[in-house]
Amino acid sequence: MKLFITGIGTDVGKTIASAILTEALEADYWKPVQAGDLEHSDSYKVQQYISNTKSIFFPNAYALNTPASPHLAAELDGIVIDLKTIKEPNPDSYREKNHLVIEGAGGVFVPLNDEDCVIDLIQPDYKVIVVSRHYLGSINHTLLTIEALKNRKLNVAGIIFNGDENKASEEIILKKTGLKMIGRIDNEPYFDQNVVRYYADLFRDKLLSL
Repeated sequence: MKLFITGIGTDVGKTIASAILTEALEADYWKPVQAGDLEHSDSYKVQQYISNTKSIFFPNAYALNTPASPHLAAELDGIVIDLKTIKEPNPDSYREKNHLVIEGAGGVFVPLNDEDCVIDLIQPDYKVIVVSRHYLGSINHTLLTIEALKNRKLNVAGIIFNGDENKASEEIILKKTGLKMIGRIDNEPYFDQNVVRYYADLFRDKLLSL
């Protein structure tokens, strides 16, 4: 199973969700495009949260120096992101096939170059999990994200809510989309391997049923 983790925007909790899913499935992890914070990248953060010994972490296809939209960060590095050079890691080349968690950058229409956006990284065999966080306007952003994915005929497998419960928002989002709720990540005071393992245990059965 290949899970693509996207969000309704920036800083909604994709990386912690990716860590939980990676731990739950003892999956491999890959973030194709990283923009900025290279010494403490999302790949590095997920690796610190993982306690299982099976997960393999693949290098970014593009590791860009500036914390900005990937198209701008690439321009500042003097390069252009080319989707043809972004090759999914081949599990057959290193061991028996394993689950793969792929983390996007920002939301689905974050530009990678003048033509392509993050949504163009999502392959037909990926199962997309959308991470949503409640704020004024988040229902609209969540429904727009899911509508865009469905319009591309991509497989939207479920949604994770991150932060304090908002029953009214969650109910209308799930009703309008018909999506399965994988779970909710509460506003924890901190995240470490123990907390990630706790959520991994909570989410595992629903992930395996996708």
